Amino acid sequence: MSSSLRIGVIGVGTMGYAHAHYLAGGNVENAVLSALCDHNPARLEELKSLFPGIPLFSCTEDLLSAGKCDAVIIATPHYDHPIIGIKAFQNGLHVLSEKPLAVQLSAAEAFVQAADQSGKTFCIMLNQRTDPLYIKARQLIQGGVMGMPKRFHWIITNWYRTQKYYDSGSWRATWLGEGGGVLLNQAPHNLDIWQWLFGMPERIRAFCTQGKYHHIEVEDEALIYGEYANGATAVFQTSTGEYPGTNRLEITGDRGKMVLENGVLKLWRLKEAERTFCFEAQEPFAKIPMEYEEMSFSSKGSAHGRIIQNFVNHILFEEPLISDGREGVRELTLSNCAYLSSWEDR
Repeated sequence: MSSSLRIGVIGVGTMGYAHAHYLAGGNVENAVLSALCDHNPARLEELKSLFPGIPLFSCTEDLLSAGKCDAVIIATPHYDHPIIGIKAFQNGLHVLSEKPLAVQLSAAEAFVQAADQSGKTFCIMLNQRTDPLYIKARQLIQGGVMGMPKRFHWIITNWYRTQKYYDSGSWRATWLGEGGGVLLNQAPHNLDIWQWLFGMPERIRAFCTQGKYHHIEVEDEALIYGEYANGATAVFQTSTGEYPGTNRLEITGDRGKMVLENGVLKLWRLKEAERTFCFEAQEPFAKIPMEYEEMSFSSKGSAHGRIIQNFVNHILFEEPLISDGREGVRELTLSNCAYLSSWEDR
């Protein structure tokens, strides 16, 4: 392998173009854009002028076997992520897949198995893990500041989309094209942060409403309720049909509460565990002494770019992966279970 990692982009639509443009602009250290692949002939003609000198392919297999790449970024429709990724691993290439890992868990598991067998780097574009707001929340939780987990409640309805958005492609918001709606297209990042901060629930009950706000066949609103072994609960509510939307996450434990909203983390630290205080307090309406603080965060630069840079650094310098592809199975488990719960009404 040369000193610069050669990266090909497969699927040069909105996200694929963004990744290709970022690479071609020299924004990723020790990496170069080395090839592009798209099945659309008209798009390939456009790419000739947009990326002069970059080899273009209309067939995925041709790119994978051409020897032009050390790694690929997959930015195709969801169903193709595991199909192309498995072939890439079989050709000895490192893989960075857009989210979600797949549409169905069985396909995601096959993707993971291929990665394990190849020995190559496997990464997924769960870029919200690079947001300093969520990084700090995770540090506080893992550091025991919140104590025993009690409740997780995320209202994430700022994914507003118009009907024009859904009409922009025949594959959009269809079961055969995307494999789902807001849970599979917009909210995978949030589902990932849910489990990254609070862990995976033992059971869930969900209500996914199809075409509530738009003329589409998949869900544009979803409500998920989760339960944990220790009695903790989680509520996750998302929609593409509310404006103005809300992005507010509240997490409580027996040692305090945190609220994440608008780049601010509000933290209440209890000086005594609530469960202990509850049974030892001598007054019926006693208040637990506590401290309050606010922390503001801003995320500079490209979140996608940070994941790509980390992907490259892991391959070349063994930097720990921020978003291992195997971990994409968890957020997909949440969405798949939500669909099943909603469809079976249980």
